[in-house]
Amino acid sequence: MSCYIEKNRSPRKKNIVEFIEFIDRTEVEIIRMIEKAGYKTAENTKLCLLGENYVGFFNRVKKEIIICTNNAKNREGYTHLRKKNKDVFERTALHIKKALRHEAVHVAQECNNGKLLKIDRKLSMNPSKINAFNGSIRISREEEKERQAYILEDKPRLVKNELLKYCL
Repeated sequence: MSCYIEKNRSPRKKNIVEFIEFIDRTEVEIIRMIEKAGYKTAENTKLCLLGENYVGFFNRVKKEIIICTNNAKNREGYTHLRKKNKDVFERTALHIKKALRHEAVHVAQECNNGKLLKIDRKLSMNPSKINAFNGSIRISREEEKERQAYILEDKPRLVKNELLKYCL
């Protein structure tokens, strides 16, 4: 079941996702596009236990994006008691939004028959992402696909455009 629908389920159900609290309208639109393309979202699955630095995964086989909300919160020291600390909340939200966009790029790549997207060659990855990039390559073994995802995760409009172009 999709995260957007689960958020609106009755409070007695267990599967209400938490990352919805951290995203904006743009990311909700991305989730809807992903769902329309036949993919779903999940939160805090066993994959998140691979390492506390991982905030998102794409499971090609299950056609699922996984958001590791607990990892994002732990990275920034976010707790409900500290929810009033706007800076900690914003940093946590940024990790989650970027992870969702990053994994959405992988959905677009899958919609493109598993091939790289045709993005502007002038776009480049921020050098501050090199450690995360290397960690992602160790898991996916797909350097150029990861490079595209790290480039586009900071560009939500381009992510939406790529989903429109290849998936819808």
